[in-house]
Amino acid sequence: MNTSDYTSANSNYLKNNPTWHEEDAAWKSTQIIKLLQRNNLHPKSVAEIGCGSGEIVNQLHSRLEDKSIQFSGYEISPDAIAICKKKEKERLHFFQQDLTELEEHFDLLLIIDVFEHVEDYIGFVNKIKTKADFKIYHIPLDMSALSVLVNYPAKAKRDVGHLHYFMKDTALATLTDTNQKIIDWFYTPTAFEVNNKNLGFTNSVIQLLRKITYKIKPNLAVKLFGGFSMIVLTK
Repeated sequence: MNTSDYTSANSNYLKNNPTWHEEDAAWKSTQIIKLLQRNNLHPKSVAEIGCGSGEIVNQLHSRLEDKSIQFSGYEISPDAIAICKKKEKERLHFFQQDLTELEEHFDLLLIIDVFEHVEDYIGFVNKIKTKADFKIYHIPLDMSALSVLVNYPAKAKRDVGHLHYFMKDTALATLTDTNQKIIDWFYTPTAFEVNNKNLGFTNSVIQLLRKITYKIKPNLAVKLFGGFSMIVLTK
């Protein structure tokens, strides 16, 4: 992997998203906690690569019952680290370093909406998989029938810097092709719980169809209408 790919991806993301989507951190941490509880997983050291503003690990620090867990956040953007440093406290520390280049190892590594931004995403995943016993990935599923019709990938590239666009099967294949074992996964309904504000008439109709279809056939709803991500636990 070319480390500059990762650096460039984060720099471009900052230009278009100065809040680092901090407003979504509580929701994302809820998905992570749900996955941990489903699998009775109790890590003692947790790190996040590409942690942005650091709010996800900050949320986990305060919300997880085990107060002995050590949390670390790694981010190469100096602007993001400036935000992170204000959140440092006992058991929570941030580093302006590229974790892929360090000899560090954790019980759990968080890769939350990251590798779709990296040009050599397979090389990136191959490097980070060695950094922890367990990994949790949150992956946006940009590819759907509707997204192709409305040219959503172009919008995702422009607005949030996505370089790669996944559906469920290709996302999971990325992880298995890098010799990781899929332990558990589930869809995270971003359209219902995050991007559900100020919908116009057309999007409201699509939202209704999405909800009805998802209740009956979740996989079909994701393939047809999009608006979902997935969270995956690997070892």
